[in-house]
Order: sequence, then C-alpha cells, then structure tokens
Amino acid sequence: MSDKRSIFEEVGNDTKITAAVVGAISRDEGSERGLVRLWLWALVGLIVIMITVGGLTRLTDSGLSITEWDPVMGAVPPLNVAAWDVAFAAYKTTAEFTLQNTAMSLAEFKTIFWWEWGHRQLGRFIGLVWLAGFLLLLALGKLPKTRRLLLFAIGPFIGLQGFIGWLMVNSGLDGVRIDVASYWLMTHLGAAFALLGYIFWILQLFGRSEAELLQARRVRERKLFGMSTGLMHFVALQVLLGALVAGIDAGRNYTDWPLMAGGFLPPDLFSLTPWWRNFFEDDGLVQFIHRMSAYLLFAFGIVVALRAKASAHKMTRAAFGTVGLLLILQMVLGVVTVMNSSPWSLAILHQFTAILLWLAVIHGRFLAGYPIATSVRLKL
Repeated sequence: MSDKRSIFEEVGNDTKITAAVVGAISRDEGSERGLVRLWLWALVGLIVIMITVGGLTRLTDSGLSITEWDPVMGAVPPLNVAAWDVAFAAYKTTAEFTLQNTAMSLAEFKTIFWWEWGHRQLGRFIGLVWLAGFLLLLALGKLPKTRRLLLFAIGPFIGLQGFIGWLMVNSGLDGVRIDVASYWLMTHLGAAFALLGYIFWILQLFGRSEAELLQARRVRERKLFGMSTGLMHFVALQVLLGALVAGIDAGRNYTDWPLMAGGFLPPDLFSLTPWWRNFFEDDGLVQFIHRMSAYLLFAFGIVVALRAKASAHKMTRAAFGTVGLLLILQMVLGVVTVMNSSPWSLAILHQFTAILLWLAVIHGRFLAGYPIATSVRLKL
C-alpha cells in the first residue's frame, strides 16, 4: 500500500522546494556597505574638523591672509624669504591691514597665513578623500547602483563649498571691509553644515539593508518625523544666525543677560541705512535676533524631545534624549560665551556643540523615519 500523501503537497511535482532564506536578498550587501560606511565616516570626521578649523580661522582673523584663489598651485606655501615678502605685500593691500593691522610683523603674518593655508589644504584633502574613495569603490564594484548618484553628488557639493569660501574671502578684499561680508560667512558655514548633514544622512542609510529600510519605513512615526524635520530646519536657521553674529563680532558686545544694555531691546535699533543692512551689520539687532531664536529653538526642541518619550522604540527615545541634553548644554554655553565677551575658547566650543546638536537631530529624525524595532519582554 502506498504511503499517504499530504493534501497540501504539490500534485505531479516531486521536486524538492528549497525554503527561502531570511535576508537572502541583502546577504551580499554587508561588505559593500561596510566599506562605504568607513569612507563616509572619514568624510564626516574630516568635515567636523574642517568646520572647527574654519571657526578658529575666523576667530584669529586669518581668513584674509591669502589674497588669491589658486586651487592647484595654491597648495604650495611660500618656500623662501622672497616668497614670504610677496605674500605679505599682497596682504598689506587689504583694508584689514591698512585699517587694523598696520603694526603687524612678518612673523605675526606667518601665524595667520598658516591658519588660512591649513584650512584650505584641509578642504583640498577632503576633496581628494572623496574622489579617491569614490573611484576605488566604483572600481571594486562596491557602490550600490541605487545609491551611486547620492554618493557622487558629494563631490560637486565639496567643490561648491570651496568656491563659496573664495567668494567669502573675496568680499573682504574690496579695499573697504576689514572683514569678510557677514552674509558670505553665513552662506559658507551654512553650506558646510548642509554638506555634513547630507553625508551623515547617507551614512545612516548605509547602516541598514534595503530590506530593513523598507520594513522600517512602514512603521514610520509620522508625527515625530514631521516635528523632527521642523527641528532640523530650526537648528539650521540658528546656525545661520550664529554665523551672522560671528561675522560682525556681535557676540563681544552686550555682555549682560538676560537683558541687553539694561533693556529688553538693544539701543539704537535700525540706525543704519538702508534699513535692511541692520539685519546683517548692526551688532545689537543681530545678537538680539540670535538670542530670541535660541529661546524659541530651545522650547521647541524640548517639546520634540518630550514627544519622543512616547515612542515605542527604545533607540528613538534615546536619540531624542541626547538632543534634549545637547540643547540644554548649548543654551548654557551660549549664555556663558556672551557674558564673557566671546573668548575664542568658549566661542569655538559653542560652535562645536552646535555641530553635535546638528548631527543628533539628524540622527533622531532618521530613527523617527526608520525606527529600529526592539524586542518586547513581558513580565510574568
């Protein structure tokens, strides 16, 4: 008597069917994503250093020490006495020298020159790291086709940032200004933060397989994701306002807090003409706007962090908890920096904390959009 057959067995097919393997679609992605992530982490680290060095270059008034933009030969510094004399002579034609630094010696000039030169070389190095990494990973076949365009776009973005940097420097070489134009400084710093955020977002995408991202997106916390998107834009705005403060050294005036010169509003508002110049060049108005925006950002950020406590995902709650702590730290640092007339040490720490806050908000937003599921343990 023949063996009984299951009613669920395929009739007329004796071929064994191999069970589907969980993760088979993305099992070969590991090595590719690991190499890409390593490359992207290197770029993130370098850009964080670049922004910090740029801040120190601004704080030491070094940005106008090199008066030409030569992407290739500009990498070679002065190598002898004659070359140093030529570089110093070029700097002496700037308003910064004639109106502010007429007593500067060659030795002092070399100090600010090396700050600016180092800043530019770091920019070149970042470009080379992107190019070498992209070409090498492309040659090895390690760049996923679906993300290749996103990774390629980093290169032109870096080049654009360098060009904006030169436009910023050039704005201070008109023979009138003793510093670069504050709005160009704002554009340059804003583009640097945008580039950093763009790379960091892609980096997080490569931390998960395509299957995981697809599954996570189905359970996206839409309300929290929308609020964190608004918070991200608010932080970006505050960074831009901070650049305006730095551009005109507005943080070194009005050192009382919470008032300004003893009042809620700074004195002599809108004293410059035309009126729109006050939003870029009046130190009292610029600092006042930065302060008010900081209060609103702090309040909104805490609301978002508290909203995230209701998330069902542990990693998301932790990410926004970090955002809340950084907001408190940044607020305290801002007040202390202003009350001490913005010494370079506090000013650069305030900027560095802004970088950490920017990355923390982007990380929280990513986890709100692509939650990481955690196991639920039931207590018996």
